[in-house]
Amino acid sequence: MVALWMLRILSAGGLGVIGWRLGLYLSESYSDNEEFLPWGLALTLAGAMIGGVLIPYLFLTSWRISARYIDSIRGSALISATAGLLVGLVVASLISIPLYTLPGWAGWAVPVIVNVTLGLFGLWLGVQRERDVRALFPSLDSVVESYGTIGSTNGHAKGSNSNGWTGKADKVKSQKSSRNGNILVDTSAIIDGRIADLSITGFLEGSLVVPRFVLDELRHIADSSDPLRRNRGRRGLEVLGKLRKDESVPLQVLDVGVENGKEVDAVLVQLAREMKASILTTDYNLNRVAELQGVQVLNVNELANALKSIVLPGEELRVNIVQEGKEVGQGVAYLDDGTMVVVEGGRRYLNAFHDVAVTRVLQTAAGRIIFAQPRGE
Repeated sequence: MVALWMLRILSAGGLGVIGWRLGLYLSESYSDNEEFLPWGLALTLAGAMIGGVLIPYLFLTSWRISARYIDSIRGSALISATAGLLVGLVVASLISIPLYTLPGWAGWAVPVIVNVTLGLFGLWLGVQRERDVRALFPSLDSVVESYGTIGSTNGHAKGSNSNGWTGKADKVKSQKSSRNGNILVDTSAIIDGRIADLSITGFLEGSLVVPRFVLDELRHIADSSDPLRRNRGRRGLEVLGKLRKDESVPLQVLDVGVENGKEVDAVLVQLAREMKASILTTDYNLNRVAELQGVQVLNVNELANALKSIVLPGEELRVNIVQEGKEVGQGVAYLDDGTMVVVEGGRRYLNAFHDVAVTRVLQTAAGRIIFAQPRGE
C-alpha cells in the first residue's frame, strides 16, 4: 500500500511539472501578455490527475500481466531464453563497434538495429533449444518441486505417531524428487500405438521425450525388407506424427545417439537415470532391467491389465464363445476389454451367445484369465 501511494505521488508530481512547463511554453508562445493562467493551471491539474490515477493503474496492470506470464514459463525455458538474449547482445555489441564510425544518423541508427535484431534472434534461438537445457540440467524441475513441498513437511511430522504415515510420506516425497516430469519413450511403446490414445485422455503428466537413437531404430524398422516389420515401423512413425499434432502432451526429440557396441535398451536406461526420467515401454525385459536400476517404468501392458474389468466367482456373464479351448470340451470367449474367458463344457455352444457363471479368476503375467461354466450346470 505504501509503495502504491509513493507511485501515485511521484507520477502526479512528475506529470504535474510537465504540465506546468507546457503551460509556460504555451503562455509565452501564444499570449501577448505572457499570462500563465488559464493554460498553465489547467495543464498542471490535468497532469497531476493523470499521473495520480491513470499511470499507476497502467503500470500495475502491465506488471501483473508480465509477472503472471513469467510465472507460467518453465524455469529451463526462462534460463535458455535469457542465455540466448545475452549471447545475441554480446555478438551484436562486437559487430556494432566499427558501425559507430558511420557518418550522420547511421552512426547510431545502424548499431541500434543490429542490437535489436541479434538480441531478438538470440532470444528466439534460446527458446527453440530449451529442451537441450532441460537435458543438461534435469534437476531444475525437481528443485521447483522440492520448494513446493517444503511447507508440507511440518504437517507430516505432526501427524506421524503410530500409524506409519511418515514413512509413506517420505517414500512419496523421495519418488517425486527422483523424477522431473520427463518420460522417455521406448520404440516398443511407439509401435504399440496405444500411447497416442493414452495421451488424448490426459492421464499422462509431463513431457514425452523421444531420443534420436529411438527414431533411428524406428526408421530402420520402417525400412526393413520384412513386410511385417516394415508395417510396424511405419505405424510407429504415424503414431509419432499424431503425437506431434496433439498439444495436450508436449513431445520433444532429444539429440542423443548410441555409440558403437552399445545396446539401445542399455543407453535408454542410462539416459533415464541421468535425466531422472521415467521410461514408457511395453517391453517386459526392459521393464525388469530398468526397475533393477532404480528407474521408474510406465508399462502400457500393465496399465491395460490394471484397467480390465474385475469379476468375482459367482457372477454371471453373457459371452460369445468364438473358439475351442485347449482342453476337451472347452470353449473360449473374450470380454470387451480383451480378457479371455475359458468356459468348461462350452464347446457345444460354439459361435453363439450363452450365459455363464464365473468359477475362478487366474491372474498371470500375460493378463487375467476367467474360468466359467454354462449357467445351470
